[in-house]
Amino acid sequence: MDIRALGYFVAQTDKPEQWKQYAEDVLGMMTSPTEEGGLYIKMDERPYRMLIVPGDEKRYLASGWELSGQQAYNDAKQKLIDKAVAFEEADTKLCQLRQVQQILVVNDPAGNRHEIYWGHVSDCQPFVSPQGVPNFVTGDMGLGHTVLPAPNFDETYAFITDVLGFGLSDLFNFKPAPDADPLPIYFLHCGNARHHSLAICGFPVPSGCVHTMVEVENMTEVGRAHDRQQAHGVDLSATLGQHLNDKMISFYMKTPSGFDLEFGFGGLQVDWEEHCAFEFNRVSLWGHDFSVGQQ
Repeated sequence: MDIRALGYFVAQTDKPEQWKQYAEDVLGMMTSPTEEGGLYIKMDERPYRMLIVPGDEKRYLASGWELSGQQAYNDAKQKLIDKAVAFEEADTKLCQLRQVQQILVVNDPAGNRHEIYWGHVSDCQPFVSPQGVPNFVTGDMGLGHTVLPAPNFDETYAFITDVLGFGLSDLFNFKPAPDADPLPIYFLHCGNARHHSLAICGFPVPSGCVHTMVEVENMTEVGRAHDRQQAHGVDLSATLGQHLNDKMISFYMKTPSGFDLEFGFGGLQVDWEEHCAFEFNRVSLWGHDFSVGQQ
């Protein structure tokens, strides 16, 4: 499939007002209400990149993967048919809520919902951060990345690569304890230069997502976001650090839907013609103490 980027994600909460405060006061993004009582969260020139919908359970619901156009959509649909993969074509109401032309809805073997779409709606309105964030790094690299659970790892990895068409960037075999069996975490890229738009982890996650990532253009904005996180009492999930594989300097914090959000700067952009996938054996070059999220 000709997937270009992570266009949006959908999360659920029973208290959309918490997401409104979090998005505006901590992330520095704009918000607007949906007709269904949810929230659009805007971080660039598009009307939204995050959609918050009302519901009893706090969780991540869906990843929206952007195709280049209608022909790519038709090709993706034919591939699902050829691979005998069950899918649904979204009705007009869902397409209007997502503000796109057409959507193919498919679940991977781990139960993660993927919305494969083309033709986003543009209202030509500028992004003006309520916290003075100049820009987020989006454009043709999309929203950022998302990290999803895949307890049935091999089956899910095969689906992500053979059906959805992602490529392997690199991999990490995580050992939760010295004598424990390693748990695989694979980092995957699609049709843009961002080091990874998707990662899958070989363990379950109750919230439906390990974390999502947003990126800013300089380290000062990471520091200012860190100050806002502390000022508003948002739970820290990992301290400031720099990852080994994608070189991102970032910190992690909880979202109102229960999964984490990585706020970072300096993520690696890759020439895939020159890249060699590899295994790394430590998460970060420095920092990123995840034990703070366990306290």
